[in-house]
Amino acid sequence: MPISIELSDQQAQALSAAAQRLQVSEADLAAAAVRDLVTQRDAAFDAAAQRVLTKNKELYRRLA
Repeated sequence: MPISIELSDQQAQALSAAAQRLQVSEADLAAAAVRDLVTQRDAAFDAAAQRVLTKNKELYRRLA
C-alpha cells in the first residue's frame, strides 16, 4: 500500500543519512521502520496483561 508522509528538513536529512549508512534506499528504510513499529507488541500492554492474568488466575480457573 503506497503512502506518503511529510518530514521536516531535519527528519529528512536524518533518514537520508541513516539510509546511506545502512546502504538501503530511504523508502526501504522508512518502510522497515513502519513495519517494525506496527508489528512490535507494546511492552506496557504485555506487562498489564500479565498482571491481569496473574491477579485473576483463580477466577479464570473457576470459570473454566
